[in-house]
Parts: sequence; structure tokens; C-alpha cells
Amino acid sequence: MPEVSVVLPVFNGGRTIGRAVRSILDQTLRDLELIVVDDGSTDDTVAVVRGLPDPRVRLIQCAHRGVVATANAATELAVAPFIARMDADDVSDPLRLEKQLQRLHESNLDVVGCQIRIRDETSQAVNSMRRYERWINTETIEANQISALRFVEFPLVNPTILARRSYFELGFRDTDVPEDYDVMLRAAALGMQFGKVREVLFHWTDHPDRLTRTDSRYSREAFMRCRQSHLLAGPLRGVRCVDIWGVGQTGKPWLRWLRDRKINVRRGYDVNQRKVNEQIHGVRIWHPTDMPVADGTPLIIAVGAEDARRLILPQILRQGYVSGGDAWFVA
Repeated sequence: MPEVSVVLPVFNGGRTIGRAVRSILDQTLRDLELIVVDDGSTDDTVAVVRGLPDPRVRLIQCAHRGVVATANAATELAVAPFIARMDADDVSDPLRLEKQLQRLHESNLDVVGCQIRIRDETSQAVNSMRRYERWINTETIEANQISALRFVEFPLVNPTILARRSYFELGFRDTDVPEDYDVMLRAAALGMQFGKVREVLFHWTDHPDRLTRTDSRYSREAFMRCRQSHLLAGPLRGVRCVDIWGVGQTGKPWLRWLRDRKINVRRGYDVNQRKVNEQIHGVRIWHPTDMPVADGTPLIIAVGAEDARRLILPQILRQGYVSGGDAWFVA
């Protein structure tokens, strides 16, 4: 039995699949199997994989069913106690799996990612992804950060994940929301622990044809539906009253959403002095310096300005809030 099963679902990835496969076969962790599940490709994907003979590669062909069914099938075929993801567009550093497995054992984690570099097909930085790359690489490294910020965005890049089998055996669900984010939020609700290796061990290639760019399940609206449904089923389950920090462009939609769910918003907070003492959607706005100590009422923090969360966190901690306990960052 190999130590790690790497699963790589692919559909029409002939242009890049060879590079992705080689980056796994060249890992310093040699005790692995690579399961390539071809989802009915109509290009030369299969031929490229067959042209890379290695006994550790298992090529499975099936009719086109979509990424969810293909990823679940790959999990069922994996035999190792640890499963890692890989995409046909990307490249893993040779040390990726070794260092991720080491981090998992040393910190007793269930799921481990790593820092990333996002580049286009010409190896240039993608300007529209710079902020997300910084967030992935700096704000969401440790288990407590990932847990507390999981309703802001998916805090791990899915194809970087190495996890215990139990994570993948939760199964991806074929719905109208991103299946990878959905399974991560379900795992977090069950108490699974997440972390990252503090090194860039993955090179993520962004291009217009990537599924995250073309499928409605990965739209901004779909991500919002996903985080809101899990927030309502988890930290806000049975909650009838909250406070909210941020009633600007990011916060107002959350304020309306909370009120639409019949959740009373007791107080609003905003640093904009023009909003202080005003009523916004029926909620009086206070300056954050007037925030009382935590009394058990959940605090939803909906701010969009870069670095704002770093400035807010120390203040809420001083007031007795627990980030990821009774205070939740959202976006």
C-alpha cells in the first residue's frame, strides 16, 4: 500500500497534463500512487498520460460525468491512508507531498495545504488574483486562522490539499455551489483541523478556460450561497440576535441577509463617522470604540478593505471576543 494516493481528475487537459503528472512522479516522497481519472476527454489527454510510463500511475477512463463524479470516483479508487489532490493545469514542487505529510503528523492535523504562486500561461503574475494569493499565503496559515476566516473565502487552494482519507470520504456534492468549498466547510463543522506549510510548494496556472472561470458553481454568487448556508447551519444555528461590524459595501448585503432570515441585528459598528448614530436598515450604528465587552451575542464582521481584519482582530480580542468562537469574519 502506498503512503499517499494522489488523485487527478481531468477533462481535455492534453496541453498541460504531462507537466502535472511529471511534477507528481518527481516528488521526493516516492511511496505514492497517482490516479488519473479521465472524464471522457476528447483531446489527447489519454495518449499523453500513456506516454509517461510509470508503475505508480493508474489511468482510469470513464464517460464524461463532470468534476464531482470524477473526483468521487478517484477517492473510491485510492488505497492509501492519505489522499492528495492535483489538477491537470498545475505544477507541484518536488518537496510538496513530503513537507505536507510532515506538517500533518507534527501538528496532528487532518488537512494540509501550502502557499502558492498564481501565474498565467505565460508565467506572468495575474493581477486580479494578487490579493487572493496574499490572503492564502499570509492570513490563513495556522489552524485557528483557517477556522476563523473560513467564511471569508475558501482558505485553501483545493488542488494543494493533502488530507486523511476521512476528509475526502465526506464526498463531494453535486449542487449549485463550489463542491470543494462545501466539503471543507462540512469538515470544519465536524472539528477537522486544517493547516498549511509555510512555503510555496504549488504553482497554480490561471487561464480563461479553467473550470473556476467558466462554471457557474464557482461564481461569486455561488461562493456567497455556500458560506451563508454553512454559517446559518453552524455558528448561527438557532441564533436570533447578532451584532455586525461593517455597514459599507461589504456589510450592507450581510445586514439585509441577516434581517431577511429574521435574525435581529442589535447593533451595527462602522469606523466611518458619517454613519455613526445613523439608522441603516433600522439598525443604529455605533463607532467601534463604543463597543462593550462580549456578552455572548455573536459578532459578524463584514469588511472589505485590505488589511482591515488585521486591525480589527486585536480590538475584538480586547473586548473578550473569540475569533472563530463568537466573532466571525465574513465577506
